[in-house]
Amino acid sequence: MIIDIHGHYTTAPKALEEWRNRQIAGIKDPAAMPSVSELVISDDDIRETIATNQLAKMKERGSDLTIFSPRASFMAHHIGDFQVSSTWAAICNELCYRVAQLFPDNFIGAAMLPQSPGVDPRTCLPEIEKCVKEYGFVAINLNPDPSGGHWTSPPLTDRQWYPIYEKMVELEIPAMIHVSTSCNACFHTTGAHYINADTTAVMQLIQGDLFKEFPTLKFVIPHGGGAAPYHWGRYRGLAQELKKPLLKDHLLNNLFFDTCVYHQPGIDLLTRVIPVDNVLFASEMIGAVRGIDPETGHYYDDTKRYIEAANLTAEERYKIFEGNARRVYPRLDAALKAKGL
Repeated sequence: MIIDIHGHYTTAPKALEEWRNRQIAGIKDPAAMPSVSELVISDDDIRETIATNQLAKMKERGSDLTIFSPRASFMAHHIGDFQVSSTWAAICNELCYRVAQLFPDNFIGAAMLPQSPGVDPRTCLPEIEKCVKEYGFVAINLNPDPSGGHWTSPPLTDRQWYPIYEKMVELEIPAMIHVSTSCNACFHTTGAHYINADTTAVMQLIQGDLFKEFPTLKFVIPHGGGAAPYHWGRYRGLAQELKKPLLKDHLLNNLFFDTCVYHQPGIDLLTRVIPVDNVLFASEMIGAVRGIDPETGHYYDDTKRYIEAANLTAEERYKIFEGNARRVYPRLDAALKAKGL
């Protein structure tokens, strides 16, 4: 199987965005706050948005299954309070659940959390429980910066985050470390804020000893790990100065990188620097980079081509395309085995 571990519902029906705009307006004017029942999206609406977009491209490019979560830039945890985020997360997660119900062979869910700046992460636990136990989701997306580019939260190694980690360990789910929209003009959302966050998360984990306390905790760093693989020597050296173990022991039993890197040299570097056991196939399709590369004539986010062209053995390609995902996402593996796959 070709398992894409990083997909977002970026093509959701327009009604979702319209409802969200009304919700945001309702923060200042409570009389304008819409009820959840006012959002009406039919199964046919969902089928149309998926079949003509993500599913069509999956068939065209040869991928089989996508771990599917709400649109990352729409999470916008910095908007409103916890109640606003909670309602919004529940709506977005339910839509991804409906996608997985309508296309069970092609999509399985990962949850957006109802995070809010300064709010105890424990408030996210009911949504995690619901999404995993009722919706069959296999992972969560964890935003290390709910402030939207101002980084007011403590590092990922801080005890504040432990309730979420404890729940992850209990439910055997990994988290993709994924920020949302930047409201800081210094940081372009997808070109800077996302990559900054990926790199920042790696360094935070180097500085701490989180995996000593949670030896089975698993994180996925998206977008190829930000700058970390390109500067792996820097991080090895910094870990050495901090008197930490070698990175292969300090991080790589628990930390994984996806292949949302949109050119061949980037994938070649990733698979040379990071052990293949820690690389998971992903495209972020349909996502941040949607155009056609004039140098190749192919879509930038057709990342399967890069893996196939990389200097890898058949066994290494199997690990990236399927084997590693089954290992890092135990609930995904169980769901596939239940179908005889």
